[in-house]
Amino acid sequence: MKKTIRTGVVGVGSLGQHHARKYALIPDAELTGVFDVNREQAEALANELGCTAFDDLTAFAEAVDATSVAVPTDLHRKIAGELLEAGIHLLVEKPIASTTAEAEELVELAQSANLILQVGHIERFNPVLSALDNLESAPKFIEATRLAPYPPPRDGALPRGTEVSVVLDLMIHDIEIILHLVKSPIKEIRAVGVPVLSPSEDISNVRLSFENGCVANITASRISADRLRKIRLFFDHAYVSLDYQEQTGEIHRVGPTGILREEIGIIPGDALERELASFVDCVKHHNEPLVTGERASEALRLATQITRIMREGGC
Repeated sequence: MKKTIRTGVVGVGSLGQHHARKYALIPDAELTGVFDVNREQAEALANELGCTAFDDLTAFAEAVDATSVAVPTDLHRKIAGELLEAGIHLLVEKPIASTTAEAEELVELAQSANLILQVGHIERFNPVLSALDNLESAPKFIEATRLAPYPPPRDGALPRGTEVSVVLDLMIHDIEIILHLVKSPIKEIRAVGVPVLSPSEDISNVRLSFENGCVANITASRISADRLRKIRLFFDHAYVSLDYQEQTGEIHRVGPTGILREEIGIIPGDALERELASFVDCVKHHNEPLVTGERASEALRLATQITRIMREGGC
């Protein structure tokens, strides 16, 4: 068992740079290097954090035990595949890949090499979800809303995330969480979505009906003036409302005098720091990640199905 895990980041843009800074703070990790096609950006971050900026992916792989892959989604299969073949444990940002076939290939590569493949569904590490750890019954209805402003322009590339539909960019967070909570096969999918500022859908609404009777209504938009990330779960005689952004929650129950509202005690925390610390621990002890490549592939499979329904005219 290695005492310290040598870590790195491939792709140190708007998200990857934060991965690098967090790795530099994790006790069981040593930030060894970063790699990015933007050499100037990689060198500036490496100088700030006291690590090496690599200009060759093979040399980078020889210097690390585990790394985050935070490149555009359409490059996940190529970059993650090369690193897995080099024997590197990976945390791949969500979605795991552009297609389910590519996702399955990455899962197979990781399994055959006995490597950790974690996927960055960061919301699973948000402290608000601890309120759902000990559910007394299954939810009957779920409503999830995720809104964000349109991402800023980038030189020589599409705005971050817009290489895929908003379903794969934002909604997939809620899809993965809902699949984790409901644990029932899907009976029906209804979906609508439209492109507004990018070639693919920028706003979407989806209704999932499960075989156990639960219904989930999910809305995602990346053309909102405001940011909002909330989920509400309705049970017999109560409902729970959680705010991922504010890390607050409340439960509403039926009481003798009407509806009683109670705040849920949530200890705030840095979800990215928790996610990366968990990844390092999984690598060190070879434990199964909270969001495995298989679970992420399941969420991608559903997200891809939703996108296909939207493009066939919705329902």
